Amino acid sequence: MDSLSGRERQVSAGSVIFSRLKTLGVDYVFANSGTDFPPIIEGLAEAAALGKELPQALTIPHEHAAMGMAHGYYFMSGKAQAVILHTNVGLANGAIGAINAATDHVPMLLMSGRTPTVEKGRFGARTVPIGWGQEMRDQAALVREAVKWDYELRFPEQIKEVLDRGLAIANTTPKGPVYLSLPREVLTETIDVSDMPATPLMAAATARGAQADYQTAAEWLVAAKNPVVFVQRGAGDERGFQALSQMADRYSIPVVHYWATQIGIPTDHSMWAGGDPAPWLAEADVILAVDALAPWMPDAHGPRAGAKVIQLGPDPLFSRFPVRNFRSDLSITCETSIGLVALAAEMDAAAARLGRDGRDERACLRERLAAQRDREITAARDESGPLMTKAHVAWCLSEALKDFDATVLSELGCPLAPMTLRTHRGWYQEPHSGGLGWSLPCAMGMKLAKPDQLVVATMGDGSYMFANPVACHQIMEACGIPVLILIVNNAEWGAVRQSVSMLYPDGYAAKANRMPLTGLSPSPDFTKVAAASNAWAARVAEREDLPGKLREAITEVMVNKRTALFDVKIA
Repeated sequence: MDSLSGRERQVSAGSVIFSRLKTLGVDYVFANSGTDFPPIIEGLAEAAALGKELPQALTIPHEHAAMGMAHGYYFMSGKAQAVILHTNVGLANGAIGAINAATDHVPMLLMSGRTPTVEKGRFGARTVPIGWGQEMRDQAALVREAVKWDYELRFPEQIKEVLDRGLAIANTTPKGPVYLSLPREVLTETIDVSDMPATPLMAAATARGAQADYQTAAEWLVAAKNPVVFVQRGAGDERGFQALSQMADRYSIPVVHYWATQIGIPTDHSMWAGGDPAPWLAEADVILAVDALAPWMPDAHGPRAGAKVIQLGPDPLFSRFPVRNFRSDLSITCETSIGLVALAAEMDAAAARLGRDGRDERACLRERLAAQRDREITAARDESGPLMTKAHVAWCLSEALKDFDATVLSELGCPLAPMTLRTHRGWYQEPHSGGLGWSLPCAMGMKLAKPDQLVVATMGDGSYMFANPVACHQIMEACGIPVLILIVNNAEWGAVRQSVSMLYPDGYAAKANRMPLTGLSPSPDFTKVAAASNAWAARVAEREDLPGKLREAITEVMVNKRTALFDVKIA
């Protein structure tokens, strides 16, 4: 660093942000700019002019899309990214994305500008009326409940320490978003970067669990007559996916995916037990809940008396949530993959000590699960009627994806049950926080991280509208990230209708020809939204047309590198 010229040593604080993010391993900064951005934009140009290595800054014309793309990029790459938004109004638009990221344990560095504190007499002071209109007493309060840590930059020389600390905390178990506020006048100042460290100042802390706890859990599971695993957020990564798949097969343990946002084993695995917890809870004497926020519905079912419950995951008691009272006789805090690999090894040791072989002892279970799976596939494949259902669309999509390493996202779109998916990145459902409009920008972030992957975003018509589709299609065309979009269109809020009917099955709303506050008719012509940004688009109403259109759409995405959307009318 001593060889730097005076000009290179003294750089703007705005410039340091981007070069430091590169040092910290950030590939992209997803940003939507505003009047607080002049020092950020000037700093970006300054750093580039000085030949510094920088993350790629992408203009994302809606904050919800920026947050979703950072979410998806992490899912596909395992690397936390950065988002910069415009003062309080941009942060407010991004707050839903922060809630989704927190619920999914997705790390990211969220930043937004802050309206200048001073009105005059200092470079960077307020210059337009919104400088007054956007001021808040506590801007960070907009996202504080969703982030692990927040801070407002006070002095420009803090940047390296604050960025390093923020990302280390974001990547520490349990992972999640952090927030940094960036006052405009602070970013206009210059600092000396002669002593800027070339490596991060601090490392993230990774929870690995205690060996004694794994030994206890293993002995319980191996000795059990009717063990069961509940998976809700997947197995962490490929190693965890393989460990759980082998464990389930070796000891004949059914794996239930109740409201799963990711899969923990292949859907055609011999121990795949579907999504209904009730029959397995009624039998189970030992239950392993893997990173499961709500592994079952307490109002409808729960563990039988005397059953032992193991909760394993990054935050097994889910401390962010004030009310969550699922029993845990053994709680293991660990990154999911690390925990599953360690548990699988201890189970083999325990089985050798106890002389147990679950595969032989529970052979009839495989026949039961195979028959259950066959019924689900047959029902989706062979359904009759003039209109398609979501299940039939899902089965057709699964058939079309057989020859591809594909990732499917579902936001009130295609259901998991009829699909055949065999990889740990095969399936992602909307976070349990329910911040809609998530799947399309998340799919875009995934495609950005892995350009050769076939990424399919399936969603309801309402979810598509929530995604700010005009902005999303513009981004896909501008960034060259083609995604396959499948809208299952019933012209209503189907999830709301289902919830009302569940609580009031014989009520007035369930009997009404039109349930209040659920209709989305007339449905817009979504193909025109897609076509406005040069996407291939089609509408499908007849079941015999669907397979051919799916093949055509996949060709557009994978061969012609063009986003494809089709709007499927369903019952």
